[in-house]
Amino acid sequence: MSARDTGAVEMRLPSGLLARIELDRWDAGSYQLVVDGTPQSHVDLDDPSRLFFEYVQRIGHVIDEWGDPGEPLTAVHLGAGALTLPRYIHATRPGSRQQVIELDEELVGFVREHLPLPRQSGIRLRYGDARATLARLPTALRGAVDIVVVDVFSGARIPAHVTSVEFYEELRAFLAPGGIVAVNIADGPGLAFARSQAATLQYVFADVAILAETGVLKSRRFGNVVMAAGADSLPLDWMPRLMARGPHPATVTSGKDLTAWVAGAPITTDATAVASPAPSSGLFTTRR
Repeated sequence: MSARDTGAVEMRLPSGLLARIELDRWDAGSYQLVVDGTPQSHVDLDDPSRLFFEYVQRIGHVIDEWGDPGEPLTAVHLGAGALTLPRYIHATRPGSRQQVIELDEELVGFVREHLPLPRQSGIRLRYGDARATLARLPTALRGAVDIVVVDVFSGARIPAHVTSVEFYEELRAFLAPGGIVAVNIADGPGLAFARSQAATLQYVFADVAILAETGVLKSRRFGNVVMAAGADSLPLDWMPRLMARGPHPATVTSGKDLTAWVAGAPITTDATAVASPAPSSGLFTTRR
């Protein structure tokens, strides 16, 4: 029986964590993937172009700004979840080529069984550690990828080895001219981790912009900061459009304002990298 039939399905993963796909009680026709009580992904199977989580919407806006509307692209996703953004690209840019790297093969199998991908989606799944498997992607992708999405978490924390200069330099080698890396960063008050990640991206890439809810960017609470890094300069007209698209209240920062926000934060290397801070207990926990 699928989630469509029963409203919810569960699976105990080899890690011992409980994965659950359930109907979204507030958004008819949509489903949420919850792992160990933490919402991981949200999918509208009938309309995959609808994005629900705030940070995912912001990444979607960055994707929308690449090229012309509807133009197929080549994408690499590090982290699968319920394959929300690969589904989004397939729906909004038919004919796109996409590679998805995910460590947890059992979780993806569970998702695909109950939230199946469209036929002939052009989405290729590869299993393994994000950084190690990146090095095994086809040589033809080097210098040919338009969008790289980095959304890698171990539980509620970003692993240290996908936060360094060396890691981002590996990503940069895959970007085509005009290519973009979109990174989801989770951090708490003070945003020391996020500022260090922005400094690291500025060191590696030609141009960087950050997008977040205003309260998060002012260091008031734990939340997500989306960072967009360009192989070349990001078009200046992106900024007002990204701001206007929300979700609101929204802040988009780049250039001198971003350098001031970073305020001397250290650049992260393989030798100094640490995992992102853990959120407070129960922050993302859902109740049935």
